Amino acid sequence: MLIDSHCHLDFDELAADEPGVLARARTAGVGGLLTIGTRLDRFDKVRAIAERHANVWCSVGVHPHEAQEEGQRTPDRLVEATRHPKVVGIGETGLDFFYEHSPRAEQAESFRTHVAAARETGLPVIVHTRDADSETADLLEQEYAKGAFTGLIHCFSSGPEVARRALALGFYISISGIVTFKAAEALRTIVRDLPLDRLLVETDAPYLAPVPRRGKTNEPAYVAHTAAKVAELKGVGLAELEAATTDNFFRLFTKAERDRCA
Repeated sequence: MLIDSHCHLDFDELAADEPGVLARARTAGVGGLLTIGTRLDRFDKVRAIAERHANVWCSVGVHPHEAQEEGQRTPDRLVEATRHPKVVGIGETGLDFFYEHSPRAEQAESFRTHVAAARETGLPVIVHTRDADSETADLLEQEYAKGAFTGLIHCFSSGPEVARRALALGFYISISGIVTFKAAEALRTIVRDLPLDRLLVETDAPYLAPVPRRGKTNEPAYVAHTAAKVAELKGVGLAELEAATTDNFFRLFTKAERDRCA
């Protein structure tokens, strides 16, 4: 059984065929899915999807792109949302200095607030980082010094230093379809060295479809292609990789109930 640890079932490309997307995921061996919050003004829709399906959970958060408009200064709204049984994580949050759709200072403030919510609730923080490797690692270490929290770097495409520093904090690393791309040899080199007991797999659907679905709308079923590539890189059988990443998911997202999986 596989878990798609990061997808966006509320986005139009997937929401238009919600039953079909979930049926195809089940056929591909995907037993559970985590659909991710990116805006608080869309959170009700994200939560409703999780409520409709026993094997779907959700997170609550504000993507760094939205920090200028929706960035949080106190953890109250995030913490309140986690009272729902289907909300198992905080985020996605983080820093994106590639697009910079929001000012860097506002991204950082919202990121720290999400970490505070993770610390208060005990739920993991889901971190997005792009072109902000050192800043992301610095912020996580600074916040960890204030009090422990758990989390993961999602859709990992950073350098080895980010991986090393995140793992030192007890974080997990989630691998997306990028690992299958022709130009991603540097990422593949890092994945070979990552500990198997800290790895998750994801799609980030509807984006980043893996080879051989490159260029198509991504969907949770395609996490099987990513898992196969990660197993190859780690030199383990696919069954072992599936078991490890699924165990890791439930070890990190402790609020998710394993017996709900399809």
